[in-house]
Amino acid sequence: MRLRMIQVGLIMLCLLVSKVNAQNDGNQNKFGTLTGDFETQNSFFIRDSIIGAANTPQYDRQNFGTNNWLTLNYGIMGFDIGIRFDAYYNSNLIDPLDSYSALGLGRWHIRKEIFGLDITAGYFYDEIGNGTIFKAYNQRYLPVDNALVGARLIYKINDNWQAKVFVGQQKKVEKQLNLFENYQPLIAGAAIDGFITIGKEEKMVTLTPGAGAVRRTLDDASMNQIATDIGSYVPEDVFVPKYTTYAFSVYNNLSWKGLNWYIEGAYKTAEAVNALNPKGILENKAGTNLFTTLSYSMKGFSILGQYKRTDHFIFRTSPLQTLNRGLIAFLPPMARQNTYRLSSRYNAATQDVGEQAAQLDITVVPIPKKLTFNLNLSNIYTLDPIEGKTGDEAFLLYREANLNAAMKLNKKMKLIAGFQFQQYNQERYEQKPGVPIVTTYVPYAEFKLRMKKRKSLRVELSYMYTEEDYGSWAFALVEFNAKDFSFWASGMLNTVPKKYENIEIFYEFGANYTKKSNKFELAYKRQVEGIVCTGGVCRYQPAFNGVQFNVISSF
Repeated sequence: MRLRMIQVGLIMLCLLVSKVNAQNDGNQNKFGTLTGDFETQNSFFIRDSIIGAANTPQYDRQNFGTNNWLTLNYGIMGFDIGIRFDAYYNSNLIDPLDSYSALGLGRWHIRKEIFGLDITAGYFYDEIGNGTIFKAYNQRYLPVDNALVGARLIYKINDNWQAKVFVGQQKKVEKQLNLFENYQPLIAGAAIDGFITIGKEEKMVTLTPGAGAVRRTLDDASMNQIATDIGSYVPEDVFVPKYTTYAFSVYNNLSWKGLNWYIEGAYKTAEAVNALNPKGILENKAGTNLFTTLSYSMKGFSILGQYKRTDHFIFRTSPLQTLNRGLIAFLPPMARQNTYRLSSRYNAATQDVGEQAAQLDITVVPIPKKLTFNLNLSNIYTLDPIEGKTGDEAFLLYREANLNAAMKLNKKMKLIAGFQFQQYNQERYEQKPGVPIVTTYVPYAEFKLRMKKRKSLRVELSYMYTEEDYGSWAFALVEFNAKDFSFWASGMLNTVPKKYENIEIFYEFGANYTKKSNKFELAYKRQVEGIVCTGGVCRYQPAFNGVQFNVISSF
């Protein structure tokens, strides 16, 4: 019944849009404006048991899976009306080891501004400060789509200050409970943000202060399950769980000439949390988080330092949620977001249970527009020693040193060369008990050549030496662009295999065609399993062997 209602609603919307477009005839002010986008991802699976591309429904019997998103936005008379239609068939996006098929409304919203009051009903994305106590956002490839469905008011007090309040339930991202439903706990929040200037012109100091608060109240079903779990503990571990949890944050950004300083502190009241207790039980813990970044830039030089300390800042729709599910808080990552294939193979996900992290990034331009050096250093440690570890390894989560140079050889050629050193706690980040710290040494290079008639060539080369995990790797990629077409081919060779009986080659070749707002992409991939991170949020991506065909269109 629900599906039929959705289909009828979409048909009526399409008829309305068709009528509006037919009558529009260029008069957008009278009949409104329609915009949107469409994306489809299609995978054809080819079984390959050697690399682990097997024993899932897609490889064993389905052979095909697809993910589709259609978004429509219609604006008329100051109203912003949006709808997104999602369709998944034999998809492994939600669970890499299983299959999911469903279709429905992924989100909808109606928004209107009335004399400085911005009103939104439906699904919305937003954040408070840097997202420490609340961030609703969409990273569909991970997948993370924790939009809040409810209502939001944003009031512009004056040109420099605004306040907002919101309430709702978070969208689900787990197939077992239906992707098109919502978690039942209620989330409400408020924030105020300002802009202050001190002084005049060149000596001016600007401040952007703010503060926010979020309240999450559990539903009865979640509380009953938590209480049942706690009731099974030994007496010294038993505590009384709370229905309501509060989180508060205060933040400010200061800018003066080339200096920029951001700081945010957050506190969360005590609640039942899953804090990696050796007994595998919930604990009653309050949480804190401190994040600050200080940067300075001048001609030919810039430096950026960051520090973060997190202590049990675990904030989800329910303490029973894990991985990327039910995330209310977003804690920014403290490791460099690498882009090259081998330098980004191991990436540090934020540890909300506890971490102390620092990062330093220095850029020097000795020859303007010709030569640039960049050095990045990062260290991430646990607050408490890891059981069974001694010395540095008892606290080490992640360490990286990355030095590179970008050289413009002439008007058409550019070369980037660098070296990366990493130490990665695979036991903690990937939940693989007993494995050692992964230590890697990665030299890499990228060459770019611009040619006539909108043609260009890009070559990427890198090598990873490591004695842990899968062993050492070599990688090469060649990409050629010609007007609206792009062609690429890459190979990744496990030169010193630790898990395979023989040397295995992983390769990819494909092409895409872009015409105005349409992009078509076809590729064949044989891909090793691993962790994929985007913006500090990571997920496991299984080994893949097969063909992918994707289309992106906007209008």
